[in-house]
This record gives sequence, C-alpha cells and structure tokens, in this order.
Amino acid sequence: MALVSEFLGQLTLSYGTEPEPTFPTVVPARDFDPARDAARIDVAIKTKGTDEQTIIDILTRRSYEQRRDVAFEYERFAKKVWSVSSSASMLPRAPHVSMTTLGLGLSAGSGHSPEGGAVGLAGDGLGTDEETLIEIICSRNNEELTEIKKFYREMFKKELDKDIAGDTSGNFAKLLLALVQTKRDEPSNVIDYEMIDNDARSLYEAGVKRKGTDVTTWISIMSQRSVPHLQKVFERYKSYSPYDIQESIRKEVKGDLEKSFLTLVDCFQNRQLYFANRLSEAMKSKGAKEKVVTRIIVSRCEVDLKKIRSEFKRQHKKSLFQTIAEHTKGDYQRALLSLCGGDD
Repeated sequence: MALVSEFLGQLTLSYGTEPEPTFPTVVPARDFDPARDAARIDVAIKTKGTDEQTIIDILTRRSYEQRRDVAFEYERFAKKVWSVSSSASMLPRAPHVSMTTLGLGLSAGSGHSPEGGAVGLAGDGLGTDEETLIEIICSRNNEELTEIKKFYREMFKKELDKDIAGDTSGNFAKLLLALVQTKRDEPSNVIDYEMIDNDARSLYEAGVKRKGTDVTTWISIMSQRSVPHLQKVFERYKSYSPYDIQESIRKEVKGDLEKSFLTLVDCFQNRQLYFANRLSEAMKSKGAKEKVVTRIIVSRCEVDLKKIRSEFKRQHKKSLFQTIAEHTKGDYQRALLSLCGGDD
C-alpha cells in the first residue's frame, strides 16, 4: 500500500473536461532562460554548505514546464542525470526531511507530466495511507485517473486497481475500484431533471429510508454521475430526506468509507474549501503533517492556490501565509511561503 499511496500522494487534481478558470500562485517566469537557471543551480550545489536560497527561488518561481526545461539543461550542463535521487541530494535536509520531500515534489520526474512527476516519492516504507488514497482518488476525473494508471503500470510494472484490491477491503475497496474504473459521465449542457430526481430518491431509499444501507447503489451513483449532475442531485436530495447528504453519510456508514463519501461530496461542492480545510487540519496537528501540506501546496500552486488562500482566510479567519509561517520553519518554510505567493 505504501507504493500506491505515496505514488498518488503528489499528484495534481482537477475536475471536468472543459478548462476551468485557474487561480495560480506560480506562473511561468518572464525572460526565462533554462540554461542560466541550470548553471545557477549547479553553482548553488557546489557552494560550501549549499546555497539553499537560490535553489528555492528557482524551484518555487518556475512553472512545471519551465522546471522540466531546467532539468534538461542541468543534465546537459552538469553531465548529471536530474533524477529523483540526485534531486534529493541537492536539497537541504531540514528536520523530518520536509525540505527534501518538497524539493522532490517540485523537481522530480523531468520526463513526465505532473501526474508522473512524483513517482520517485513512492514506496518509502511509510505503510498504508488510506487518507492519501481517499484524498487523491476521490478528487480525480476520468482522464487523470487513466493517466495515473498508465504511469503506475509503466513505473512499477503493476496494475493500480489490482494493488488497491489487494491492500483494501470491503465497501471501501469497492468504492475506490469503481472510481479508478473511470466510468464517470462527462459534464453535459443538457440537464436531465428526471434523472436528477431519480438519483436523489435512490440515494434516500438506499440509505436513510431503509434499515441498513444499500452501499452498492451509493457507490454506483457517486462514481458514475458527472459532477454538475451530482451537485443538483444533492440539492434535490433535501426534498426527500430530513438530513442533507453529508448528515446522511455520517449516519449510514463509518470509517474509511464514510471519509471517502464525504470527501467526494466536499470536492463536488467546493473543492478549494476542501483543500483549505485539509491544510488547516494538517498544520494544526502535532508536528504538522508535512506530507499533506507539501502535497497540496505543490499540486495546487499552478492551478487554484490563490482561491484556496481566499477560502482559507474566509473559513479560518487567518491567512494561509501566516499559518504556514507559524507552523513551519527554516528553508521548508521559505519554500512554502514562496509557493503560497503572498499574504491575504
């Protein structure tokens, strides 16, 4: 399971087939010169004690595509392969290897898309991490899940669904497997009100209305319907049930299955708020869950981190920038603040 969860743990998330508005904190640098950046990194590495600030500046203020170009130039310039292992060795090792983990998330996988970029972080013996599996798999669309499975097969010579089936069980496994089968409907301009009503009633009759829960029906609807359709289903659901969909989930199922369904609903309704809350929880925990913080900041900085910042401030009455500053330190803190892109 460590192989699965760590592989998934650094991937970028998105919904839908049509381009969504983006709110990035990291954008392509102007006057970009990959050869110049590669030379600066080489000098920074060779500097006595390592010039961490230069490495941080380059890795956190370049887009993914630009970092890939820098990696190519670095390999040509330094006659070294920019690999996961070499990327780790070039970065300062802050307590709990937090800075190294962040650096790997930013610099690894120069030959792959962002979905494959953190492959080198997989399989480090951390054990089963259902929380990561839930966060990632419950946040992916068909295209992204297909690409994840492809990279997993190429890198590990294994099938992702088979590993998930072998390492999880029960209805939790059934839900994850249903999601990775990529049978979710694509968004449509046609609103099918009859289907919306039928799905809302089916969710109610499969749960709150009956004794016990028909989880198979819940899994089928949650894993196969498009996101805009499900948003309308959840609204319609209130006309049948005395509880909203979240309350119904909490009453009907427990454990990892409950967390999975709640994550799906949260992401369908307001994905940026979901990530803001995840960041808040991770930094409030004793010792801060650095992998969670790193994964979200790195994966969202070129997508919607500005909007996540806004949701964070609205929900938690304190800026994400200030919260990062309070709960992290050293080079790791400086890198995260740079990716955060400013105070609100």
